[in-house]
This record gives sequence, structure tokens and C-alpha cells, in this order.
Amino acid sequence: MSLKWKLAGTSVAAVLVLGAIAAQAEPLQSIGEGEGEVAIVAWPGYIERGESDKNYDWVTGFEKETGCKVTVKTAGSSDEMVSLMNGGGFDLVTASGDASLRLVKGGTVQEINTALIADYGKVDPRLQNAPWHTVDGKHYGVPWQWGPNVLLYNAKTFENAPQSWSVVFEEQKLPDGKSNKGRVQAYYGTIYLADAALYLMANKPELGIKDPYELNQAQFDAAVELLRGQRQLVNKYWSDAAAQVDDFTNEGIVASTSWAYQVNTLRAAGKVPVGSVVPKEGATGWADTTMMAANAPHPNCAYKWLNHSLSDNAQAGTSSWFGSVPAVPASCADPILTEGGCVANGSQLFARIHFWKTPVKDCASQNGECVPYKDWVAAVQSVQSGQ
Repeated sequence: MSLKWKLAGTSVAAVLVLGAIAAQAEPLQSIGEGEGEVAIVAWPGYIERGESDKNYDWVTGFEKETGCKVTVKTAGSSDEMVSLMNGGGFDLVTASGDASLRLVKGGTVQEINTALIADYGKVDPRLQNAPWHTVDGKHYGVPWQWGPNVLLYNAKTFENAPQSWSVVFEEQKLPDGKSNKGRVQAYYGTIYLADAALYLMANKPELGIKDPYELNQAQFDAAVELLRGQRQLVNKYWSDAAAQVDDFTNEGIVASTSWAYQVNTLRAAGKVPVGSVVPKEGATGWADTTMMAANAPHPNCAYKWLNHSLSDNAQAGTSSWFGSVPAVPASCADPILTEGGCVANGSQLFARIHFWKTPVKDCASQNGECVPYKDWVAAVQSVQSGQ
């Protein structure tokens, strides 16, 4: 999917002032008869009905049980998700932390009555009250899946897993004797600036970066400068998971930030040997939350899906298919996933992940003097468009 259209203003339009939360109606107090449909904005690979592999289907049974037909619109970035939800017509969105607070503060999503979510108590305690979906003690979503943004690499080029993100940030000769210039990729989204900040946090401690999403002006400028240097190395910026799979298969790309979904897809195809790693600097990552539109056209079906989303069928199936970690730890015992599968997907890496969140000016680590998200948008667009 091409996301070039977003440069025309989607990202900027999505940047709402993170001030007071817009007034909203009270959340649903009981779940009634379904309306016959639920419309979801989701990341690729998150909502499967067995069309790709009959073993991975957590939609068909839900539809038969509830009478709620599931329709899905996939999105390639958090900015696109925010734009789609602001446009209306959808019930739910699997929002990452760099979108969720924008949706909350803008009044785009509504508070969730967790008393109506039967298995909410089974959610990982680290996620139940996470700040990217809990505001002033109110829950604005149901935790879904989480995981790191991994370093995906061609195992022919790298006999051993690369130990640093430097292979995508700094020009160098790779183990196969060739330069990395024109052979690496970077993520298209604005939030990728945090990956640069994380690299600098470890390799230039004199900058004093304490949180890659909380940058004062000097730290921000250093991260932007690193991205400008990287611009000379990247073959292209990726936003479409399927396109990145093709780039590793056919276009000579050998290293990039990526998701486990692409890693699993490439391994299953068997055309090119790949590996993935969380380098020594750690990684950014995502903890996604299923959030409900403030004006959801099918609220009862939406709540039925929110309940279904915590079932082993949905949690373990998604984790096994996508390569994520389920928000319900007990789902790791499901045969389609197993405890070993959860470890392979990174369940032990929680403490090493700096989860996506929306940068705001009033930040904790830099005495309230951080560069806000709107400036991140402008800077990253300038770098990635070659300006």
C-alpha cells in the first residue's frame, strides 16, 4: 500500500493539541443485541479469517456466534490510523502508543467500561493500566498485542547477528565486504525518529537522552542530523509490510528495522535466509490497544469483539501468525502458540523495549522542555522527502 498521500497533510492534521479531553458520553453500561457488523482499522496480519492459512482464523467463529460481520481496513502507520479514525465510519482501531493518546485527547475514541470485558483481569498486569490507554484512571481501550521493532537482516550477508543498530545508521562495510549504502531501509513513520534517539542514547551519552520520546531541542537536533546522514544510506523507506518482504526477497535489501510479521513471512517463504535481533542498544516497540470510536456505528458488536479479542483463539492465533506477544499471558499455553513461541516472539524482552508514545512538550525527563510531536512530523517529512 502506498502512503505517499499522507505527506500532503494527513500527519499534520492528525496532530491535535494534547490538552483537555473532549467531552464524551458515558461508556456503554450493558451489551445488547449486535448490529450485524463491526468495522476495524488494524495493522496488517492482525485480523485473519483463514484466507491466508486455514489454521489462522479468529474471525469466522466470532461472526457465527455473534452475527457481527467483521470488516477490516489495514493501515501502514499510526498517522494513517489516526486519519482514518478521525474520518469516522469505523468502530475499533488497534492503536499503537504513538496514536492512542492523540485519539484520546482529540475525543476520537471513548472510555471503555472494563466491567463489560469479562476477561480483563487476565490481561498482563503491566498492560492493564498502561499510560498509553489509561488517562485519569479511565481506560480507553483493551490491550491487544505487543512486541519490539526488530533488526531484520539477511543471514547470508551477516553470518552472525549484527549487534548494533549502526548497520542501518552509519555507513560501513558489511561482513560480505560490500558497503551498506543502498542496501538498508528505515521505517516511514514519524515515530522512527525515536529509533535514532535510542541509538544516540546508547552511543552518545553526553547528549543526556533519558527517554527517546522526550527530547530537548539539542537532543532532537542530533537525532534529526543522524536521520539526515542515514538518508544517504537507505534504499527507500518502508511502510508496507508486504513490500518490505519483496524488497528483502528481490531488491537486495539486507538490513532494516522491521516487525516479526515480516520475519515470519520471509522464513515461511524460504526464498532468502533471514534472522532478527534486538541489538545492544535495545529497541523501540509497540503495545497495541483495541480502542473504540467515540461515535462507533456498531457499539454492541464492538464490545462483543473487545471481549473476543482476549480469547485464546484471538490472542494466541494473532501472536503465532504475526510474531507478537499476547496481552493475555495465559494464551502462551495455547497449542498454536506454546510457551516457546512466546519466548521466540520476545516475551522476555519487555524491559528492553521503549514502547511507542506520542511526544509532548510537557515531558518529565527534560523538565517540561521537549520538542512536541508536530515538530517531529515536520522534521521527519523533511528528511525522508530529501529536503
